[in-house]
Amino acid sequence: MALAARYTDEIFEAGVDEAGRGCLAGPVVAAAVMLPPDFCPPLLNDSKKLSHKQRISLRREILQNAISWSVGMIGAFRIDRVNILNATYEAMHEAIDGLHIRPDYLIIDGNRFRPFRNIPHSCIVKGDGKYAAIAAASVLAKTYRDEIMQMLDEQFPQYRWASNKGYPTRAHKEAIRDYGLSPQHRKTFNWQLPLTLFEGY
Repeated sequence: MALAARYTDEIFEAGVDEAGRGCLAGPVVAAAVMLPPDFCPPLLNDSKKLSHKQRISLRREILQNAISWSVGMIGAFRIDRVNILNATYEAMHEAIDGLHIRPDYLIIDGNRFRPFRNIPHSCIVKGDGKYAAIAAASVLAKTYRDEIMQMLDEQFPQYRWASNKGYPTRAHKEAIRDYGLSPQHRKTFNWQLPLTLFEGY
């Protein structure tokens, strides 16, 4: 199903999405994107449904054509202080605040959001597969976070973040068991759960 170009009639509508909320390590990254009304590349979709090559190609197109775009990032230390949900809101607010044009309306992927500066908004479940601006934000958040995890992998190669990006794969959890937690791990997460409970990730 093709993505809808717009949710509202507002010219300055911004889509917002995050990446990394379910990870054991690294930052949560959010992106906010404002697209021209007629911009909706055929390949654009929820970033999880795209290959790495497709995401990189789309990112190039998005950055070249967006009216405005911005990325926000909240690291593991802050996540531990305020919890992952509040950190996600902070990353989203940082991304929105970084737009050089104030949006008239925000469309947020998911079912929860903390209002930002009285800008009207709607939360849209699976919005990254429905609206172009949210899908574009999904692509930016995912690709920028992946690059951050790639760089962190050079400092902490034992956790294999270049491949697992901080998600709870079996190899990642076994490395935590063998080497302990790094400064990039979210230490308030429940580390006492047995590895078998994470099977299927």
